[in-house]
Amino acid sequence: MGVHTVNFKIRSLVEHDIPFLWDMVYESAFVPDGQKPFPRTILNEPSVSKYVEGWGKQSGDIGLIAENEQQAIGAIWLRLFDETQKGCGDAETPEIGIAILKEHRGKGIGHALMCALEAEALKFGYQKLCLNVDPRNPACRLYKQLGYEHVGWHDTYWIMEKKLV
Repeated sequence: MGVHTVNFKIRSLVEHDIPFLWDMVYESAFVPDGQKPFPRTILNEPSVSKYVEGWGKQSGDIGLIAENEQQAIGAIWLRLFDETQKGCGDAETPEIGIAILKEHRGKGIGHALMCALEAEALKFGYQKLCLNVDPRNPACRLYKQLGYEHVGWHDTYWIMEKKLV
């Protein structure tokens, strides 16, 4: 079986992408095979809504959209959180969120989005990035390939970090 390539481009996330960003936050909630997906009401939980609430009004928010033929197929975003909201970051280390629509996974889109986001983060002056990931999530392989290291736990999630400089 050959690798299916997909033509896509990456652009900055803009205000009209926010509904899609909410979908991607929902999509990013890892559900192991055979388990029921979370109800969409999970988006109302402060621990989840913090990733999109007031998007773009906060200095340092960076988001990118992958699209093919004008249809958004994935998103990656990062954001700084204060002490009361943080998951894995600190005052200088933003947290990454990423999701690709199911039918477009495994085609290099996540890799391209991660690399593009790291470049934007460097331009902005970030020195380090972090993310939370379920250790059973196949995306762990990608993060390790890109140099993210498992540095601790947040509940049942791995905290992974990468120094950019």
